[in-house]
Amino acid sequence: MTETGIILFCEHYESTLDFYVEKMGLPVRRKGPELSVLDFGGSYLMIESNGVASDKEKTRAESPIVLRFNVKKFDEAVKELSDRGANVEIKAFDWGTIGVIIDPEGNRIELIEW
Repeated sequence: MTETGIILFCEHYESTLDFYVEKMGLPVRRKGPELSVLDFGGSYLMIESNGVASDKEKTRAESPIVLRFNVKKFDEAVKELSDRGANVEIKAFDWGTIGVIIDPEGNRIELIEW
C-alpha cells in the first residue's frame, strides 16, 4: 500500500469543494470539473460528483462515516476554522472534547486534540 484515501461523493460538487478548500483549509492536489483530490493529513480526500446532499446532518444510516481531523492544539484549530467561516460546535464528553462541523452536504466532521 502506498497511500490511503477517502472518496466523498457529493451532489453540489463546487460548493462542497470550496468548503473543504476555503473553510477546512485542505490543499488541492488536483482539481477537475467533477473530481478533485485534496491533501488529508498524509492521505487524500477525493471530492467527486454524483452524491446525494442533505440540508441537515446526515444520519448514520445515510452516512456511516465521520471525517476526523486530529489536531495538536484544539482551541487554536477551532479558532482558525471559525475565522475561515466554518461553524464549529463544541461537545464535551467524559473521554474528551470534540468540535463538530457539518459540511454543505450534511456530512459530519470532527476535530479532536490528539
